[in-house]
Amino acid sequence: QVQLVESGGGLVQPGGSLRLSCAASGSNFRINAMGWYRQAPGKQRELVALISPGGNKNYADSVKGRFTISRDNAKNTVYLQMNSLSPEDSAVYYCHPIPGNSWGQGTQVTVSS
Repeated sequence: QVQLVESGGGLVQPGGSLRLSCAASGSNFRINAMGWYRQAPGKQRELVALISPGGNKNYADSVKGRFTISRDNAKNTVYLQMNSLSPEDSAVYYCHPIPGNSWGQGTQVTVSS
């Protein structure tokens, strides 16, 4: 089972930026697609960004042009650079291998003035 540790969340003002990191254990990291998901209180968990093993990227419409997903296979780490943050981006953010069953503890992002 892959273990995932997300970090980098915090409190940021509207318009600010954060960079999330997700460190994954296991030797299959480089052959898995990786996704960043988020879940706000009372809402379903949603996929916001996806990166394929080869580096192809897809984004939810709500974050296109503001978020950038990347990966470093040598470090078994996937990143999410988040710019121009708004209160609507506040949520717990999780990374997840696709396909896979593993979830980490998530990292809280709060956008507020």
